[in-house]
Amino acid sequence: MTKASPRVNRTPSAWNIANALTVFRLFLVPVVGWLLLVDHGESVTWRWWAFAAFALAMMTDRIDGDLARSRGLVTNFGKVADPIADKALVTMTLLALSTIGEIWWWITAVIVVREWGITAVRFWVIRHGVMAAGRGGKLKTLLQAFGLGFYIWPRWSLPAPGFWDGLAMTLLVAALVVTVVTGIDYLVQALRLRQTSPRAAMKRARAAARRASGSRGG
Repeated sequence: MTKASPRVNRTPSAWNIANALTVFRLFLVPVVGWLLLVDHGESVTWRWWAFAAFALAMMTDRIDGDLARSRGLVTNFGKVADPIADKALVTMTLLALSTIGEIWWWITAVIVVREWGITAVRFWVIRHGVMAAGRGGKLKTLLQAFGLGFYIWPRWSLPAPGFWDGLAMTLLVAALVVTVVTGIDYLVQALRLRQTSPRAAMKRARAAARRASGSRGG
């Protein structure tokens, strides 16, 4: 009887459809910003184009993750590029909307500092472990997507513009609150991970061994 050949776990190539969608989303980042700034954001037509580009970018965020997980296409490139693409899109959209006077600059500053600050924190603790996105992070992304989406489309050209303005503001404030709260939670997780990870325990054990060796030598 012929023995079955052992299964070889191969790392998927970075050249796959999931990563291609992530790169496409990165390409859309400056496109969204440029479309929002045309005519200082006062053109209804260009604002609809900006909304279409933003919505397309957000859809690729959902699709590329689902494809990567379902087809075994998770790669190191995707792990790094996917969250960077998300944050770049949110940052560009906030900066453009603040430039044309749609969103207060302090709101943009708080969200942008939190987004990139937590990215830096993730790299700070990468040797100790990976901080996975929790439900709070997913809710934050959803609220940001809808909040910014309502700000992008030309609300003044729709019936009952006051209603759409109020809805956009409500969603953005909710996104701001969840963004700050989850940012604090991630920071607490990072500090705890650096103290409780196997790497941290190993470093403490080595330090204790050196101290014990030094006391015996004295």
